[in-house]
Amino acid sequence: MDAMKLYFTQLWALVLDMAPWLLMGFFIAGLLHVAFPQGKINRLLGKSNVKSVLRAALIGIPLPLCSCGVIPTGVSIYRNGASRGASVSFLISTPQTGVDSIMVTYSLLGWPFAIIRPVVALVTGLLGGALVNKLEPVNQDEDSQRAMSSEPARKIERPVRELFRYAFVEFLQDIAKWLVIGLAIAALIAVFIPDDFFASYLHNDLLGMLVILAASIPVYVCATSSVPIAAVLMMKGLSPGAALIFLMAGPATNAATISVIGKSMGRKTLFSYLTALITGALLFGLLIDYFLPREWFLMAFHHVHGGHEHGLLPYWLQLASGITITLLLMNVFLQRWIRYNKVHTKAPQDEINTTMGAIKVYVRGMNCNHCKMSVENGLSKLDGIESITADLAQEMVTIQGNSVNLDQVKTTIESMGYTYDGEVK
Repeated sequence: MDAMKLYFTQLWALVLDMAPWLLMGFFIAGLLHVAFPQGKINRLLGKSNVKSVLRAALIGIPLPLCSCGVIPTGVSIYRNGASRGASVSFLISTPQTGVDSIMVTYSLLGWPFAIIRPVVALVTGLLGGALVNKLEPVNQDEDSQRAMSSEPARKIERPVRELFRYAFVEFLQDIAKWLVIGLAIAALIAVFIPDDFFASYLHNDLLGMLVILAASIPVYVCATSSVPIAAVLMMKGLSPGAALIFLMAGPATNAATISVIGKSMGRKTLFSYLTALITGALLFGLLIDYFLPREWFLMAFHHVHGGHEHGLLPYWLQLASGITITLLLMNVFLQRWIRYNKVHTKAPQDEINTTMGAIKVYVRGMNCNHCKMSVENGLSKLDGIESITADLAQEMVTIQGNSVNLDQVKTTIESMGYTYDGEVK
C-alpha cells in the first residue's frame, strides 16, 4: 500500500510539473496548424538543394508530430512534391521535438536541454537531407516537376475554432495514450529503480549511451512522453549525454518508421536516415558529457526537481493546469470508449444499411488522426472513388464509388506504410 501511495504521489508530481507547459504547447501547436496548412509546406520543399533541406528541418522542429504521425505526413509531402532530401530532413527533425515537448523539456530538465533539443533536431535533419541529396542526386527537370505537382494549400474556415479544436481535441487524441504511458513508466522508474542503478551497473558514460541507443532505436516513444522518462533516468544516475540520446532516438526511430522509409524511399534513403540519427545522437551525447560543463545540465535539472515549481509558476497555476490536463485526458478516453461501444453494439440491420453500396477494407496501423487523414486523402485521389471514411477504432476504411480498383487501393495503402488486410466480408 505504501508503494502504491508513493507511486501515485510521484505520478501526480510529474503531472503538475508538466501540465502548464503542455497546455501552452498544445495552444502553440494549434497556431502552427492554422498558420501552416499542408499544401503550403509542400510547395516550399520541392527542390533537391540545401534550402529545401533547411526549410524542411525548420518547419519540422516546431510541429507537434510524433513518429506515428510523421510517417504518413512525411511520405505524403514526398509524394506531393517535396524532394527526397527535404522529406528525410522533415522525417528526422520533426519527431525529435515540437513546441509541446520543448515546453515540457524546459519544465522538467531545464533550459540547457530545452535549447539543445531543437539544435540537435536541426543538425541531424540537415545531415540526413544532405546525405540523401549526395547519394541520390536528381536533375533540375525532376525538381521542377515535383515542385509543380504539390497540392494547393487549403483555406481553413473559422481559424480560431479550428485552432482550439486541433490543439485540445485532435492533437491531444493523437498523443494521449503515449503521454499517459510515458508518465506511468517514469513514475514506476522513480519508485522502483534504486537511485544508484546506473552508477552501479553502467560505470562508463559511453557504454550507457550505446545501451540507451540500442534500446531506443526499435521502440516507440513520442517526444513529449520521452521527457519524464529521461528526467527520472537522470535521477537514477544516467548521464546527461545518454539522456539526450534517449530524447533523440526514442521519438525519431522505431521499427515501423524504419520499415516505411525503406519501402517508400529505398534502402539508400533509409541508410542516410539512420546514419544521420545515430551519428548525431552519439556526437551530441559525447559533446554534452565530455566537452560541455556537466553543471549546465545537472544544476538546471536539480533546480527543477528540487522545488517542483520551476521558480516561475505558482502552485495554484500548476494545480489548475494539472486538473485541466487530467480532465482533458479523461475526456479523450471517454470519447474513445463511447465510439468503441457504438461500433460494437450496432445492430446487424443498421450495419447492412450503412454499408449498402460501399466497400469496406481492413487497414492495420492507423493509430492517430494524422493516419486517418493521410489514408483518406491518399485514397480519395484514385479514379472511381467518391468518398472515403477511415475508422480508427475498427481499423477499417469505407469506400464509396463506381468501379473501385482494390488492387490500386491496396498499393496506395501499403505505399503510405499501412497494412492492407483484405475486404470486409
